[in-house]
Amino acid sequence: MKRIGILTSGGDCQALNAAMRGVVKGLSHNVDDLEIYGFYDGYKGLIYGNYRLLTSADFSGILTKGGTILGTSRQPFKLMRVPDENGLDKVEAMKHTYHKLNLDCLVILGGNGTQKTANLLREEGLHVIHLPKTIDNDIWGTDITFGFQSALNIATDTIDYIHTTAASHNRVFIVEIMGHKVGWLPLHAGIAGGADIILIPEIPYNINKVIDAIDKRTKQGKGFTILAVAEGAISKQDAKLSKKELKAKMKKSKYPSVSYEVAALVEEKSGREVRVTVPGHMQRGGSPCAFDRVLCTQLGAAAAQAILEKDYGYMIGMVNGRTERIPLNEVAGKLKTVDPNCQLIQEAKQIGICFGDE
Repeated sequence: MKRIGILTSGGDCQALNAAMRGVVKGLSHNVDDLEIYGFYDGYKGLIYGNYRLLTSADFSGILTKGGTILGTSRQPFKLMRVPDENGLDKVEAMKHTYHKLNLDCLVILGGNGTQKTANLLREEGLHVIHLPKTIDNDIWGTDITFGFQSALNIATDTIDYIHTTAASHNRVFIVEIMGHKVGWLPLHAGIAGGADIILIPEIPYNINKVIDAIDKRTKQGKGFTILAVAEGAISKQDAKLSKKELKAKMKKSKYPSVSYEVAALVEEKSGREVRVTVPGHMQRGGSPCAFDRVLCTQLGAAAAQAILEKDYGYMIGMVNGRTERIPLNEVAGKLKTVDPNCQLIQEAKQIGICFGDE
């Protein structure tokens, strides 16, 4: 008898169901006696014992289904050691649920915060396997995370759609792409969508350089300009502030996001008409793309194999086109950011894309 627990934690994305399906199919194909316990709403389900025994029917037809059939929630890692409002020790509660069900392994799907808690549970003696989920593609140790490509397709489509209206009205358009701390998604979407200017958190921008790039296009007879702006893009001035000072400034800001601040400055300094489009959570919705379906099937199958071999405590990542088992203690808490000097950015600059730094 194999007893496996599974949960999805943090923000949702398009391919969570596909990844769970990959794990379960990889196990059920090789194990005659298998029980799968699904925990509702992420770690919350593990803490409060909210779960149910899943059947093969639960995993039928979900390869193409977005979101997560188990639900999800955010449980900040920094609060995991803090008792809840009733004084409950969350870590001990999770361990209790795990042992009560006599689980052989807990499969955890999620991003950076989720991964840190997975490593905490590993340190507490539980058998865990982590699958790297995030549209931000910012998990250390894997070349790509599932959810990234699906979100990239949506973000790219948004920029594509903006092109026609921008060209028709000769306007400056800003498309705000998700990416609070890292710029993988706006970088790739900006290049794929033909954006003229890309602003990402790793390269603080000079608004005057942005204006120069817009003016240059105007002088070349190009009536419109498209900016792909990360939600976490930051100016050179703000980048010099401490976290406390930056937080205080943002609290007082009259703009709902950095894109609107950039838009106001562009209008003020250039006299050009600017429009802002924010696809927001659309980037996390809908069905997973074909790439993510294949990726999740691979990661799920590799996770199942690790469980069959009783080899626990790993993230299953993709490295150089192959699935690999990466020790959780080597990657938990690390953020994979965009190198401002990487080849992709240098090549983007080579074709004239401006990053607001030169």
